[in-house]
Amino acid sequence: TLGGRTVSPLCRLAASTMVNIPKTRRTHCPAAKCKKHTLHKVTQYKKGKDSLFAQGKRRYDRKQTGFGGQTKPVFHKKAKTTKKIVLKLECTECKGRRQLPIKRCKHFELGGDKKRKGQMIQF
Repeated sequence: TLGGRTVSPLCRLAASTMVNIPKTRRTHCPAAKCKKHTLHKVTQYKKGKDSLFAQGKRRYDRKQTGFGGQTKPVFHKKAKTTKKIVLKLECTECKGRRQLPIKRCKHFELGGDKKRKGQMIQF
């Protein structure tokens, strides 16, 4: 489990290897309309733009105004070199969306060529 949630078998991959995930995937849709296995469109989750009017941002901007330099600590001790990959699954039937976290990896690819055993390298 990852933070109390069950994680897909894809997560058992090593943190250093290249992760390649197909763009479509047949999996269970928990939405009230479906509640069955359907085809899902897979995309990578991307953080949205920060709002200028969120309470924390307004408070921070207010504190920063005037003289006195930087008022709050700026974080420098970054320990992690990777981020956890989050997949966004969209059901093709009911358009229901959900997120699925997978393990950390340095190289992530969506819909790349599959590896085949015993194939010659082509240039």
